[in-house]
Amino acid sequence: MNHNDIQKRQAIIDACRRMNALGINQGTSGNISVREPDGMLITPTSMPYDAMTPEDIVYMTLDGECQGTRQPSSEWRFHLDILLARPDVNAVVHAHPPYSTSLSILEQRIPPIHYMVAVAGGSDIRCAPYATFGTDELSANAVAALQDRKACLLAHHGMIATGTSLEKAMWLAVEVETLARQYLTCLQITEPPLLSEQEIERVISRMANYGHQD
Repeated sequence: MNHNDIQKRQAIIDACRRMNALGINQGTSGNISVREPDGMLITPTSMPYDAMTPEDIVYMTLDGECQGTRQPSSEWRFHLDILLARPDVNAVVHAHPPYSTSLSILEQRIPPIHYMVAVAGGSDIRCAPYATFGTDELSANAVAALQDRKACLLAHHGMIATGTSLEKAMWLAVEVETLARQYLTCLQITEPPLLSEQEIERVISRMANYGHQD
């Protein structure tokens, strides 16, 4: 394992630990993948983040074959399918943040309550229909919900955020959870007014040159 490979694997471990420190994940329920030239690196299944070492991160080929001593996350299928369907995506972050997951339990999308919804690529953050974890059906639902989007919710499950880099995928995961918290806070008072699709398109256009955009 070369120095660059060790750094990539350690970055995944660091991001997992940061998810829990930020409160956007609990325990080992989240998982992260990063694109490799002929496959991906992904977190192992059911292993405490604090115990992980670079050798524990699993390499998986585009055909779904694993290399290493650990088994990949039970959600490896949608990680791989997202990377296959989306050449613009280089990292996938999946977590169970409390507010995003609460909306997913209600099978609710995040509508354009705030202009920052645009950072996910469109006028809303969709909620993919429910399917059992680790299945082809869940993977297909996730890929569909991410069409023209960078993030989505998974009904009765959690959230997915993607990015051209692991850093950007992590940043987006935090933003989605912030929007979910804001939306649920508004709903305690009333259904909030929404920004128009045209306004969100204007925001996306204006964000094109922002530092956090590609």
